[in-house]
Amino acid sequence: MADRVKDVMTPGVAAVRPGSSLVEAARLMCTQDVGDVVVADGREVVGMLTDRHIAVRAVARGLDPMAVNAGAVCDPDPPTAAPDEPVARVAALMREHGVRRVAVVEDGLPVGTVGAGDLPAVQDPGSASARITRPEPDTRPGA
Repeated sequence: MADRVKDVMTPGVAAVRPGSSLVEAARLMCTQDVGDVVVADGREVVGMLTDRHIAVRAVARGLDPMAVNAGAVCDPDPPTAAPDEPVARVAALMREHGVRRVAVVEDGLPVGTVGAGDLPAVQDPGSASARITRPEPDTRPGA
């Protein structure tokens, strides 16, 4: 059973600067096949931006995704975890902050992310929740 963040995190980080447009962030999400990007100012994590943030906080309000930047729409000052911390702490952070994703930071540098979908698979890989939150990869041509 995985009990450390490093055992369940998705290594590597898709990141944008706070001044990046939402279109730039969405394109990065698309090319990396992820639903979130870390917003970083240099090495410092300053926010977490999800595809839902773009849709609900910008597009649904009629804002121009070319003109609005990631820093204006992301969740600022997101909780972070270290790779050697217990998985239970990440679950507690998600509940406490009402988020579904946590950036993993080592020596001040983002090195991965943990999503809520990563946690049920750790608790019980065969559970219905784990199967729902960890879908099979999209293998459609052109996807």
